[in-house]
Amino acid sequence: MKALVIGATGAVGKDLVRQLIDDSSVERVDVFVRREVKIPADKLVAHVVDFDHPETWADQLQGDVLFSCLGTTIKTAGSQEAQWKVDYTYQFEAAKAAKANGVKNYVLVSSIGANPKSKVFYTRMKGELDDAVQKLGFEGCFILRPPSLIRKGSDRIGEKVGIVALKAFNAIGLLRTWTPMPTEAVAAAMIRLAKSGRKGVEIINSQDILKA
Repeated sequence: MKALVIGATGAVGKDLVRQLIDDSSVERVDVFVRREVKIPADKLVAHVVDFDHPETWADQLQGDVLFSCLGTTIKTAGSQEAQWKVDYTYQFEAAKAAKANGVKNYVLVSSIGANPKSKVFYTRMKGELDDAVQKLGFEGCFILRPPSLIRKGSDRIGEKVGIVALKAFNAIGLLRTWTPMPTEAVAAAMIRLAKSGRKGVEIINSQDILKA
């Protein structure tokens, strides 16, 4: 299998790339990144690209599956418009190009609560992307909507506090669907889905990801 990855330097993306490299059934891993990455692996090919100009690199999106886990926060992006460009536009343009190049499978990391009709900007944005990529016609289109993520070495104070609070609720049987999930578990599910041979569109919600 030849795997394509955008979002390879994010929390899920890093785990995904490591697992793909370690997977003997994966012959090559092409990552598309803004800046050079240093991951020593013979099967890894890094493409440094300008996501604002997909026409300059779209022809390189050729393989068996595109894994899409690109994303940013509103704080990092600076505005809703800037976040939309990263989380929606960049990912949709990559998916569209991959489909045009004959890539058969597509695996997207979305978000719990994604809904194109949501009044909340983030979940509406995620929902609109989920809807858009489904219409591209991949043979296998898998959309994962994980809950809060447990990121190794995270320095986000709000994230740490939120995870502690959710675990406390989970301990008394509340908010089970929001149980925090390790990024490596999401990455592993993405690979399983890509290798499953299943066809059509599948949306995998929250804790179902662990069984995917």
